[in-house]
Amino acid sequence: MDWATRQLLKGFYENELVNNILSFWLPRCLDREYGGYFNCFTNDGSKLVSQDKYTWSQGRFVWLFSRLATTEAPVFTKAQREEFLELAKSGRDFLEAHCLMGPEDWRCVFLMDRKGNPKEVSPGQPLDMSIYADAFVVLGMARYAMAAGDEKAYRFARRLLDSCYQRVDCGDFRTLPYPLSSRFRAHGIPMIFNDTTREVMLAARHFEPAALPAFKARLESFAGDVLQNFVDEHDILREVIGSDNRPIPQILGQHVNPGHTLEDAWFLLNSAEALQKPQWARQVYAIVQKTLEIGWDREFGGLLHYCGIDGGKPEGEEGGVENEPMLEQMKDGWEDKLWWVHSEALYTTLRCYLETGNDDFWRWHQKIFEYTFRHFPNPNREVREWVQILKRDGSPQDKVVALPVKDPYHITRNLLLILELLYQQPV
Repeated sequence: MDWATRQLLKGFYENELVNNILSFWLPRCLDREYGGYFNCFTNDGSKLVSQDKYTWSQGRFVWLFSRLATTEAPVFTKAQREEFLELAKSGRDFLEAHCLMGPEDWRCVFLMDRKGNPKEVSPGQPLDMSIYADAFVVLGMARYAMAAGDEKAYRFARRLLDSCYQRVDCGDFRTLPYPLSSRFRAHGIPMIFNDTTREVMLAARHFEPAALPAFKARLESFAGDVLQNFVDEHDILREVIGSDNRPIPQILGQHVNPGHTLEDAWFLLNSAEALQKPQWARQVYAIVQKTLEIGWDREFGGLLHYCGIDGGKPEGEEGGVENEPMLEQMKDGWEDKLWWVHSEALYTTLRCYLETGNDDFWRWHQKIFEYTFRHFPNPNREVREWVQILKRDGSPQDKVVALPVKDPYHITRNLLLILELLYQQPV
């Protein structure tokens, strides 16, 4: 990438982050009365439909604002960074006060009302519906601890992560909105705890250096699990495998989640760097290339939400998995085009290009760039931000994917990470 191209991309991505994404969320996301954040907006951002607070998103907001406050990219003023840290503190305090099941019960509730009271997702359902929510609280607290020098936030993150480890080790956890029976394993669990472990490990350097060897062992375990058990000999990362770590013949074992794979790719690159395993990085580059090849919609362009291991619509027998909720999610949404998937692809392709010099990654970045910015930015310039969910042909659609929220986590994070890449010295 030459200097001129790098400068053009810096300007474009900075404008997208500041004037299209952050301008939507600030100040409308902040609950000045009770703390935390609002994000139950319609897909197009035109209306706030609920003041409920999903713990999943609250943790993500804390991470985002903490990360914006400390970015190495010279995008924000000192005053703006201080504002971001204050915004992060609102969520940090709200979560500390309300997110746990009880004073000594270190599991997170999934859903809260505006004041922080726990709510059932539906009548009779448990309050701790997803260990993914716990993970995002850990991420937010750990990153805030680093940004603010807040040891109490670190201790909160550390204790909650230990609780997560215990539940993962014994298989006692729930995974809404991606429930799966105990006969199978989902890629999302080692994926999220690979990233979460690394974040807490970064904080531990400041607050608990003696814990670093244990965190490195966990990091190697989670990342190694993905690369050894979920990736096949053709560099295809299968989203679901059997509980015995073997591929399964039914359709759940014959599909790929391109967005998850491309996101986890850079998690794995981070782990490869932290653990000094260059052979992992080489494997990840091959996985990224294969995922882009099979995940791209050859008819309409863009990346599919789910695809078969040979590309296109997932195919396979349903016998034995017909009652799995993930099957219905896949059948109903395989052809959707999602905002977060494309933001992950933008960052991962650019990072792979800058790390390898392989022009194929640069061509993919340009291809995804063209599709993303032709389809996702909101055409209503009074609202801005991105439209979250498109039909296969690229037209907008109004549906819920995962949670009934509008969540800026992926877009904001990836735009920021892209800017940090571009402000580094040219490779």
